[in-house]
Amino acid sequence: MSRIAAVHGVLPPNRYAQAEITDAIARLGFLDATERRVLERLHQHAQVDFRHLVLPLDDYVKLDGFGAANDVFVAAAVDLGSQAVAEALDAAGLTPRDVDLFLFTTVTGIAAPSVEARIASRLGMRPDVKRLPLFGLGCVGGAAGVARVHDYLSAKSAQVAVLLSVEFCSLTIQRDDRSIANLVAGGLFGDGVTAVVATTSDGPGPRVIDSRSHLYPDSDQVMGWDITNGGFRVVLDASVPAVVRTYLPGDVDGFLGDHGLTRSDVTAWVCHPGGPRVLEAVVEALGLPSDALDVTWRSLAEVGNLSSSSVLRVLADTMAKKPPKGTPGLMIAMGPGFCSELVLLEW
Repeated sequence: MSRIAAVHGVLPPNRYAQAEITDAIARLGFLDATERRVLERLHQHAQVDFRHLVLPLDDYVKLDGFGAANDVFVAAAVDLGSQAVAEALDAAGLTPRDVDLFLFTTVTGIAAPSVEARIASRLGMRPDVKRLPLFGLGCVGGAAGVARVHDYLSAKSAQVAVLLSVEFCSLTIQRDDRSIANLVAGGLFGDGVTAVVATTSDGPGPRVIDSRSHLYPDSDQVMGWDITNGGFRVVLDASVPAVVRTYLPGDVDGFLGDHGLTRSDVTAWVCHPGGPRVLEAVVEALGLPSDALDVTWRSLAEVGNLSSSSVLRVLADTMAKKPPKGTPGLMIAMGPGFCSELVLLEW
């Protein structure tokens, strides 16, 4: 079995209240009075209080295209990613040269050489470190990354793996896109970086027992990006809560049942904060107690939806609460595909 030895998140220093971001997006997109009222209503309903952005608000207007935005992504990803990985390794009592596998996930920027290669060199990882950059998983990437790290470690002994998630969603906002999807995304998504250290050694931290992936039929237009001359144009369909209600209960029950468990056995639900309607759908579909996703709701309010990084931050916050030792926990995330990833933990 693999074990999560440390999880460490880093947020960009530019922190703003939701109303400040709403006003900046309205000015950036040159919205008329009616469009601004729609924007304000959508942002108020997002249940996000604050977000951290990779740039100061006034600097976004200076970005003159996808290339400029992606340059910011790469530079900040290496800087903040290096910090997150170094501090996570330190918390686990390890060094960069101990790392055998370095997995990197994002859906908000591209780089070649990839970001984890640049960070490996900066931190002084061994030249034989195995690297695996993953692009396109979106909000499911954090849970899927933990699952793929577990797949690797399950076949190894005395190994260390690092998962790094970097998401700077603010760099993808399209100033000429007045669609509801873009306006919703502008009120929901924030920026953040999270690193996870996993090992095959004994010690504190939850064990990863198993994972389960599910790709849903005829759902490729539910969530994702259209790649345009201006960069990433969001695809975000209103059917996401319905997909959750249709598929998630059976997925969860089947996965838990294969391990002799039921929903009532789970002592902590580590759920990605996909947004208020999605979280309400998860609670309703699974018949969870009203407080089961309190950690997730708090994360949504404090920093917004950080795409793949969010569920990892929820994992760190849940670990800090110290669920009952030896009991099961379940990590849940969904994303482009449309798909879900479930990860069974033992606290």
